[in-house]
Amino acid sequence: MNGPLVGIFNGLTSGDVTLILAQLIVLVLLLGVAFPIHELAHALTARYLGDNTGERMGRITLNPLAHLDPFGTLLFALTGFGWARPVPVNLYRLQGNPRTSFAIVALAGPLSNLALAALFALLFRFALPLAGADSALSRILLFALSVAVQLNIFLALFNLIPIPPLDGSRLLTALLPDQGQALMDQLERYGFIILIALSATGVLGQLIVRPATLLSRTLLGL
Repeated sequence: MNGPLVGIFNGLTSGDVTLILAQLIVLVLLLGVAFPIHELAHALTARYLGDNTGERMGRITLNPLAHLDPFGTLLFALTGFGWARPVPVNLYRLQGNPRTSFAIVALAGPLSNLALAALFALLFRFALPLAGADSALSRILLFALSVAVQLNIFLALFNLIPIPPLDGSRLLTALLPDQGQALMDQLERYGFIILIALSATGVLGQLIVRPATLLSRTLLGL
């Protein structure tokens, strides 16, 4: 799977202005909307549960610059897979069972993206009958809304994969016995390497693209 920078390069070399515009929309929607909302949801949930570490580090904001990870952003731009800068969470400041509370904080990110996907899908369904068939502006609007739905579903499913440091690993850890939790903690140091390897081999695409596409079409009514 190629990232938007590859698409922009292909558009420049072929003179395809439509392809360039489409890839720029993907970049803006993911880096400017989906990633910041995802990380903001983590920070807000952690604060609600008693840990204001993220707040003190300036993560309760929609400013993309506060959330973007340079390497994760570059990897997304090149391959279509990437990540934002994780919100720091102090387990021992969270109320209740630390593992359970951390899992709730982790789940907030994917849930925020699914909520965004549902919102953009509603806007798409509302705009579809109003859009003029021959209007370039309406086609761009409908394309942007449909991409917003797909990207947010994609990001939610990607983060639910149970590989550290993705959110799915926090959910799995909360369900495992102490021995399993220790294993996940050890695995975390290799998490990014595993994710890059799975991305390079196309395994991530097989795991995510098909269900994300099916769910997107269902929400969009296509």
